[in-house]
Formats: sequence, C-alpha cells, structure tokens
Amino acid sequence: MPGRLSILIAEDSAADRMLLSTIVNRQGHRVLTASNGLEAVALFEQERPALVLMDALMPVMDGFESARRIKDLSGETLVPIIFLTSLTESEALARCLEVGDDFLAKPYNPIILEAKIRAMDRLRRLQGTVLRQRDLIAKHNEHLMTEQRVAKAVFDKVAHSGCLNAPNIRYLQSPFALFNGDLLLAAFKPSGGMHVLLGDFTGHGLPAAIGAMPLADVFYGMTAKGFSMAEILREMNAKLKRILPVGVFCCTTLLNLSSQRRVVEVWNGGLPDGYLIHGSDGTRVPLVSRHLPLGVLEPDAFDDAYEVHALEPGDRIFLFSDGVLETSAADGQLFGDGRLQAVFDALHPVEQLFDQIQLALSAFRGAAQDDVSMIEVSLLEEELYSRPPLAFSDSGLNSPLDWSAEFEFRAQTLRRFNPLPFLLQLLLEVQGLRGQGGALYSVLAEMYSNALEHGVLGLDSSLKRDAESFAQYYRERRQRLAELEQGYVRFHLQLQPEAGGGRLRVRVEDSGNGFDVARALSTERAAGSLSGRGLQMIRQLSSHCEWAADGRGVSVEFCWSAQA
Repeated sequence: MPGRLSILIAEDSAADRMLLSTIVNRQGHRVLTASNGLEAVALFEQERPALVLMDALMPVMDGFESARRIKDLSGETLVPIIFLTSLTESEALARCLEVGDDFLAKPYNPIILEAKIRAMDRLRRLQGTVLRQRDLIAKHNEHLMTEQRVAKAVFDKVAHSGCLNAPNIRYLQSPFALFNGDLLLAAFKPSGGMHVLLGDFTGHGLPAAIGAMPLADVFYGMTAKGFSMAEILREMNAKLKRILPVGVFCCTTLLNLSSQRRVVEVWNGGLPDGYLIHGSDGTRVPLVSRHLPLGVLEPDAFDDAYEVHALEPGDRIFLFSDGVLETSAADGQLFGDGRLQAVFDALHPVEQLFDQIQLALSAFRGAAQDDVSMIEVSLLEEELYSRPPLAFSDSGLNSPLDWSAEFEFRAQTLRRFNPLPFLLQLLLEVQGLRGQGGALYSVLAEMYSNALEHGVLGLDSSLKRDAESFAQYYRERRQRLAELEQGYVRFHLQLQPEAGGGRLRVRVEDSGNGFDVARALSTERAAGSLSGRGLQMIRQLSSHCEWAADGRGVSVEFCWSAQA
C-alpha cells in the first residue's frame, strides 16, 4: 500500500469530480480539485501534488495544454499525469501517452484506478531515487575531478620542471585523458648538454601516469648530480620494476646530448624508431628500439648499452610515441609508419619537418586512440642557451674549508662505477665552489674521460675523424672497458682557504703511457674533426691548468672570493 499522497483531480464535470474524490479519499490520499485546466495549473503551482488525474477535454484550458504546463513547472521531478478520458480513437489515446504518463477510460473502475496510482507512485519514487543517485554521483565526480586537478597540477610541476622550453626543443603532446600516459622530460646536465626522455606508459590516463612521478624524480635528481645516462637508466628500470604491477611498463627513449663533444647517445626501449636527420645533406639515421621497456627486466638482466652518433648544429632528432603512428582516420585507417616516411621523403628543409609532420597528422586525424607525443631536439652551441644555476638544499654555511683527499679507482671499479657524482657531491659541499658548479662538472668530466679513455684504455682520439669512425670509437671503448683487468685513475683533491676566498687544486693521474703534451696543445683541431675539443675546454673553464711532462696527468685550479 503506497503512503498517503497529495493528488490533484482536474475534471470539469462536478459529478465525476465528486466520484473521483470519494474513490481517492477512501484509498487514503489527500485530494485537491480543479474544474478546468487553468485552475489545475494554478493549484499545482501552489500545492505541488505528487500525482495528477487530468480530464482530457475541459473548458478554458484543455487537459493537454494543462499537462504540458505542469510538466514544465515540475522540472526534473516526475509528477505522473493520468488522463481521464472517454476518447476511444487511437490517435487521441496516443496523444494522452505522449503528453502524460497513462490514461484511464470512463466510466472509472476503482480497482484499476488504485492499481494505476500505485504504479505511478512506484515510478515516481524510482525517479526520485535515480535523481538522488545522480546528484550523489555528480558530487563524488566533482570531488574526484578536484582531486585529479590538484594531482595533475603537482604532476605537471614535477614532470615538467626541466628545460622543455629550451630553444633547441620543440614538442607536441595531446593527452587521450586528463592525465597523460606519455612523458616528456628534459634537463640540463651540470657538465653541459642535456638529457631528454620520451616515455610511453602502458595504457593512458591516471593509471598510466602513476609511474611518471618516480621516474621523473630519478631522471631530474640523477641528472642534476652528474650521473651518466647508463646509471640513470638502470635506476629508473629498477625503481619501476619494484613499484609497478605486472603488465605495466614504460617504453622509453633517452637521449644524452653533449654540446662539448658534439655527440648524442641514444637508448631506445620499446618506442617506435626515432630519427636523426643531418642538416647538411638530409640523410636519415633511424634510432631503432633495441631493448625492452623500462620496468620489465630485473636489474641484473637490464641492458644499458646505447648507440653514439656524431651531431652538428643544424641536425635534428625526432622521437615519437605509439600514439603518432596509431592516430586513426574516420574510416579506421592508421597514420602508420608509411605516411611518416612520406613526410621525410618529401625533402622538406630539415627545420620545417616538425611542422610538416604536425600538419600531416592534423589532416589525417579522425580520433585519437592513445596519447600522442612528438619531440624534436637539435644541438645548439653551449653559449646560445644558459643553464639555470645549480640548486642546493642547504645554506652552505657549514661547508668544509681546509682539507685534502686522494682517491684511486682501479680496473674492477672503473668497469662498473662512475666516480664523478661521488666526487662532485663532495666538492659542492664547499659553498665557494657552488657558483662554478657547471664549470667544475665539465672540467672533471673531461679530465676523467681523458684519463680513462686515452690513458687506461689506450684509445686514440684521432680515430674520431667522422661520424662512422666516431661510432666505431665508442664501440671499441665499450669493449675495452668490459675487458679491463688492470689500470687506475687517481684523483688528488686539495682545498685551502686564502685571504678573501679559497682555492681548489685537482690533479688527475692515470696508469697509461702518457702522450706528447706539447704536440697535442700546439696542434689545432682540424676543421670538421670530432676530436680535440677537451683540452681547450679545460683551459677555458679552469683558473689554471698544467699537464705533467710525461702526459700521464693534469692539474687544474679553481679559485673563488668570499663574495662568490
């Protein structure tokens, strides 16, 4: 039995109105009556009854117009209207159902009337439940969206806290959902150049973006501390393997651009082929995926081997996520690698390729199937862009001022350990050196590289004559380092305070045979050569430098004033 309802009866016949009122009253409901459609509308607006029994044919305003106005007044709330009619034509009865919710034929059957009131009351209550649940869902959804907007603001600040706005970078990102499963990261290295990462997590939206925060944290933190690309890759893989569920991983391409050496190191794990386009002749070098994505392999099985390519100003590197090739047209065709190659084959000037690829995607695109990301990176001379100063978490007021130390790294350590971040972290505890942090990183990196490659490994820098021999040089370096059984690199560090500042002396020695210092310093670097840049850079960035007579060591000094 339904609860007591307030029911409006609109009937122009006084007899029928009294009959219906008696029946409805006996069923336990409160009755309101009107003699025409206009009275019914006014009474409904005043009393807001739960249900209306409406005569179809009435003076002043008929039941159909009255029903329309009552529906407008009730808004989203369902107020069932049962038409009372003696009409028998199919079209007239259909009109009753079109404007109202049901009809009851005259003469009135109390049992049928009670059943219809019960049915309409159930429908009314169901509608009320649906509206309440809708409002509750909307409230929860708004709460969720607010949380996601806050999370995305934090995510964007963490993920985009690097140097994507550098003048040598152009990128396109089109997320499939609020959170982007694709990740673009770029950060300047303390020693010059930059690391650039394009990642594509499994799926899209928030689940795909969850791994981006720890990955970005590792990328930015280790890059700022001077770790190598291989070390960063290993740490990112280990962290993602540890925290991501099975089946979730990150297809990744990582670039290490060195402005001083004019090289790019490339590691591609699971992303579509990228391309290095040489600006001089337009030749295209594919950057092929040769590894599994990050987060798939256990740390001891992970392969951090990368390719090395010579790079000159005007060259362009293009990286793409799967979403570019999987962009779908209205007929379901995919953009695919063939259309991408057609853009490259059209022989556009290299500086126009990014725009041409974007135009081709826009002209083809129907609906995105995934997050879409594309990035173009070029090599700029170091002086064309400025790196932000290194950030430190402490004030430096308690920095050490007077000390010396010596470290010797032998073959087993040299094969698998990069001592530079360890040494640089120690040296940058000195407040006076922090203003020269970038120069210090660059000089120590070049000194260590020379000692390891030319001293311990015996590699000849003149091998780097062109792009092909350059790549061969680095393949030989990896092989010799893997087979290294003896040798050492020593660092002698001496810090001493002076009036108005201080001085750092660094001497690096190696176990090699040495080189002809006078000849190396007097020989100008051949035009177009890919070697011979390091010695000039060390002299330019340090306060003083001096090579050992036997060519097996080099000493540099960095000075600072108390105001630095």
